[in-house]
Amino acid sequence: MTVNGKQEQLRLGFLTAIEVPDKGFVGGLLVTNHQGRPLEFQCTVPIKANVTQEILYGPTLASFILGELIGGTLVEKAGVKPQLILTDQLQILELRNHIDRPVALVEKVPTEPASGESGPRRSIRLGRQIIQFHPAHVEDESMVSRDTKQVPADADLQEPFERVREALQETLKSGALR
Repeated sequence: MTVNGKQEQLRLGFLTAIEVPDKGFVGGLLVTNHQGRPLEFQCTVPIKANVTQEILYGPTLASFILGELIGGTLVEKAGVKPQLILTDQLQILELRNHIDRPVALVEKVPTEPASGESGPRRSIRLGRQIIQFHPAHVEDESMVSRDTKQVPADADLQEPFERVREALQETLKSGALR
């Protein structure tokens, strides 16, 4: 992205969630600069589906809770908006259908498309990982490709998710999330 002829620094959002026994899911969003330095952190209170929601949402419940409710809330609350949101959970990709910015899954290990998989795979290398985009948003790959040069080639995109999970655990221990 360019602003007044200058390239704007890329802001990355690392969005993940953990399951808390008997309480549901807690999500966290860490917004960093292109070098992984924190700019902002947001988290949710635990969100647990009730029995009626479990019945009505069926197999789409996890993507509803993780993508729409948790992801949508965290992105909306963020004062520093990331230009690219990265996640380590497939269900959070659903968020892309509800916001106007790219969301990508950071693959743990680069993989080849499964045999019989239809259509081209929408993914690019970012740092040391491969990121995969929501299949319904083919334009995201080209939008993000312009800014990937700002991310160091040796960047470990899995590490910030560990920071988010540790921050969530610490917040839960302190009793701040109830």
